[in-house]
Amino acid sequence: MNKLKHLAIVMDGNRRWAKAKGVLVKLGYSQGVKTMQKIMEVCVEEGISNLSLFAFSTENWGRPQDEIDFIFKLLDRCLDEALEKFEKNNVCLKAIGDLSKLDKNLREKIALVEEKTKHCNLLYIHLAISYGSKNEIIRATKRVLEKGLELNEENLSKNLDLPLDVDLLLRVGNAKRLSNFLLWQCAYAEIYFSETLFPSLTKREFKRIIKDYKNRERTFGL
Repeated sequence: MNKLKHLAIVMDGNRRWAKAKGVLVKLGYSQGVKTMQKIMEVCVEEGISNLSLFAFSTENWGRPQDEIDFIFKLLDRCLDEALEKFEKNNVCLKAIGDLSKLDKNLREKIALVEEKTKHCNLLYIHLAISYGSKNEIIRATKRVLEKGLELNEENLSKNLDLPLDVDLLLRVGNAKRLSNFLLWQCAYAEIYFSETLFPSLTKREFKRIIKDYKNRERTFGL
């Protein structure tokens, strides 16, 4: 049975969930936050130590400005609410992506939560914000060259935002694509595609997906 140490999730379908329900798009994202909380609880129950969540991509900057503004206001509020909970429950938060594009106050709040939770080690949450894998690889390459290191697989991997291989990539929302998420880290990841829109993902289905992964045969190209 496979050990699931690093789970990555493309949290897709918030807008389509809202449209299907006939409610504001904002409510789709708010419901998505509740689903995130359920996922974190299951990760702790299942002994998963690393959880990477695709919250906002480099491509998402092309969405309507009012939608972008709401997403970041929601993130700001979630960070306020999460800090005490994370410290209490031994959860560490780390943001990955090109954070230079974020508002200064939001960057400072993210840095504060990272600092306050850096000692926590039960669950590591890697929150991908303004993230694109191609962008990450380019930035990692620049870091390697700036340090005067040889450009090879080991050095490039060490200089990524997240130098940690993914065991299982879960894509929800009835789309079968990787969407530029952790391409390097997912080189040999197992992939599971769910038709469920992210806000509708239940603990029961999530646990069934984890069980499916644990029963797969992983060969790593051998």
